[in-house]
Amino acid sequence: MLLYTKLLNSTNPLSMTIKLITIGKTDHKALQELIQEYSKRLGFYSRFLFEIIPDLKKAKNLSEVQQKEKEGLLILQKIQPSDHVTLLDEHGKQYSSIAFSELLQKHMNSGIKQLVFVIGGPYGFSPKVYERANSKISLSKMTFSHQMVRLFFIEQLYRGFTILKNEPYHHR
Repeated sequence: MLLYTKLLNSTNPLSMTIKLITIGKTDHKALQELIQEYSKRLGFYSRFLFEIIPDLKKAKNLSEVQQKEKEGLLILQKIQPSDHVTLLDEHGKQYSSIAFSELLQKHMNSGIKQLVFVIGGPYGFSPKVYERANSKISLSKMTFSHQMVRLFFIEQLYRGFTILKNEPYHHR
C-alpha cells in the first residue's frame, strides 16, 4: 500500500528518476518539514519519487523474520525489473559526500532510467530483497532511527547534486 507519493519535476525531463522507498510514516513534524524542504530542493536536479509503505498492521504478532518477509514483498512490488536498486544497509559500502556524488554521476552516465534506494523496516530486509538489490550503501557505522535516515539520505542526495554542479552548498 502506498501512503503517499511525491514527484518533483526536474528542469531536465530526460534525467534519471531517483526513487526512495521507505517503510512506515514519519511521525515528527519537524522531520517531515525538513524532508519536504530537501525533497523540493532535490527536484531542481532530478525527478524524485518518495514512496512510503505503511507500517504492517499487527506487526507485534509477527516474528522478525515474518515481518521482514511481509515488508520485503511490499518493497518488491514497488520495484521494476529495469530499476537499479540500492539498499541503505548497515553492512553497505560507505562513501564520502564527494564519492557519493561521483556515484550518482556514474549512474546518470550509465543510462539508468530509475535509481531506487530503499530504507527497510526496523529489522532490515528479507533475503529476497537482498537478492534483488544491485548494491548496498551505509550512511555511517552508527545506528540512526529510520525516520532520521530519510532526512540524512535526502540531504545527501541534494548535496551530491550541488557538488556535481559546483554549487557552494557543500562548503557552507
